[in-house]
Amino acid sequence: MSKRALASERRAVTSSVAVLGAWVVLSGCSHGASPQPNASAPVFPADYADSYTEVRGCRKSGDHELDFVRVLVDPSARGPYTDRTTPFPEGAVALKEQYDVSDTDCSGPIAQWTVMKKDSGASDRLGWDWQRVSSDRAVVEENTTRCFGCHESCSGPPGVGYDHTCTEP
Repeated sequence: MSKRALASERRAVTSSVAVLGAWVVLSGCSHGASPQPNASAPVFPADYADSYTEVRGCRKSGDHELDFVRVLVDPSARGPYTDRTTPFPEGAVALKEQYDVSDTDCSGPIAQWTVMKKDSGASDRLGWDWQRVSSDRAVVEENTTRCFGCHESCSGPPGVGYDHTCTEP
């Protein structure tokens, strides 16, 4: 192969890689596209309803796709979530069951979950790990800035929330 043909082929490959890279970056930033599932497992058990406690009943969410949501916590998060003074222990889990925008009493199928798991080593993520999990329990987002960027202001009085949990009991 001539030097000229080899240089032309390299430019074509480099250009293709650049286009593919730009597509990956831009598609990851799109809020309208459905992200591809991660290989991670959800941070909450499939039978969470047997041990988690509802700490906030069915309400319309101003975020979370404007769905109706219920908030539940695992046993270790119950005290801190409700008393708003005790620190959340490492590994504590708070989750939102998200229901369709038309499901005003949260009685239909769960559309997806959004989940926070306390991780004191995650200071760059407000001390939490974050997941969005589809109704078939596939993790579709983890630790996206969209999650902790929104929760950044939910640190407690005089604002809303406690330790970056935005909902009030």
